[in-house]
Amino acid sequence: MAWFIVNISNFTLENALSGDEPRDERLAHVEIALLSIIFITAGILNFGVLLVLWKRRRQLSRMRVFVFHLCVADLVVTFFQVCPQLMWDITDRFIGPDLLCRVVKYLQVVGMFASTYMIVVMTIDRYQAICKPMVTFQRRRARWNGAVCATWCVAFIGSLPQIFIFSRVEVAPGVYDCWALFIKPWGPRAYVTWTTLVIFVLPIVMVIVCQVRICRTVQINFHMKTHHVADSVSKTLPSRASSVAGVSKARVKTVKMTVVVVLAYIICWTPFFIVQLWSVWDFEAPTQTATFTILMLLASLNSCANPCIYLLFSEKLPKTLKALMCVGQSDLKESIHEEATMVSSLYISLKSLQDCR
Repeated sequence: MAWFIVNISNFTLENALSGDEPRDERLAHVEIALLSIIFITAGILNFGVLLVLWKRRRQLSRMRVFVFHLCVADLVVTFFQVCPQLMWDITDRFIGPDLLCRVVKYLQVVGMFASTYMIVVMTIDRYQAICKPMVTFQRRRARWNGAVCATWCVAFIGSLPQIFIFSRVEVAPGVYDCWALFIKPWGPRAYVTWTTLVIFVLPIVMVIVCQVRICRTVQINFHMKTHHVADSVSKTLPSRASSVAGVSKARVKTVKMTVVVVLAYIICWTPFFIVQLWSVWDFEAPTQTATFTILMLLASLNSCANPCIYLLFSEKLPKTLKALMCVGQSDLKESIHEEATMVSSLYISLKSLQDCR
């Protein structure tokens, strides 16, 4: 079974040549069905949110800029990770030249890097907005800020090893596939462990540290606001003074959304990386079982979860999305109304002309 980062059952040319066994067709059909559902759902949801944000690009806040690029990263995952894997499962073998093999493997990891580190910079931005509000206040709103550019640069540069690791290999006489060739036994272990640390462990540690500090700041501000409200009852302070010490509800709401996005990422990707580490550190791991396959498929669900979370926390976005979906029907009604108006006005003018005669 070939998968996103490494072909977990074959790491060397010798193993590939000796491991060319027929696949489990029933398991392959389940995998194809699940990947098809994930591909269609993630594509529609992310494209819909992206379309709405693009329509409102002149009014984008800093948070919506991050959400915009997170949707772009999830679309990269959808079209360059889920879609190639779906086609790969349908054909059983990678169909294409060596260049296409390397490009596909490169773009697969670009999406993973971009999606992961976009969540990291989003969390860091919320940390600065809550814990260092004056620094955030002095910044100008921009569609392309430094954190977003840095994230994409990390994604493009960090994925470069894929081009040299993967290639089109003859796995059987006259049968070619896209495989990763490693030096046994430390090659696959070093590669998967390093990938797990860079794409999963390090970002999660950074996000948890920021979230803990955010929670502490919000708690402190909540107590300060409570004391200000108590003082305002006795000193009859203006209502505005009681909200100075507190954090705005809008910022708290964006923090909550960021927490849910992080939790969804952890839930979806933890089984994937655990299975990957298990497969390289234990060569007797049951990599061809249905459990392994289902656990790996959970990672793709993250691309479906992110737009759903944003729609859940947004009040105006679902209405705007619905309006965009119905724009064709409204245009049709307007055109019919205009035609009817033209016909009626033409009829009235002709009638008045006859009366004058």
